[in-house]
Amino acid sequence: MAIAAYDTLTVSKTCAVHVLEATGDLRQVSLWLGQASIQTTEVYLCMNPAKKLEMLASQVPPAIQKGTFNGAEDKLIRLLSNPLAT
Repeated sequence: MAIAAYDTLTVSKTCAVHVLEATGDLRQVSLWLGQASIQTTEVYLCMNPAKKLEMLASQVPPAIQKGTFNGAEDKLIRLLSNPLAT
């Protein structure tokens, strides 16, 4: 399983959706995100998390075979393998 990198915006938006689902309080989410207007937060009312999960589950990860770099010259690896040979 690959580990994806997430930025702070993705994490905060995901948390906002979870808070909205749990509490149903749009004002709380708006304040938590620091948004000036509650109208900005209303976009979360249109999201369907079940549909999003369904879409994510339908995605198949790419079939990437594990490999090695044969014959690649790497000075750092050579140095670490034999530190006394400088």
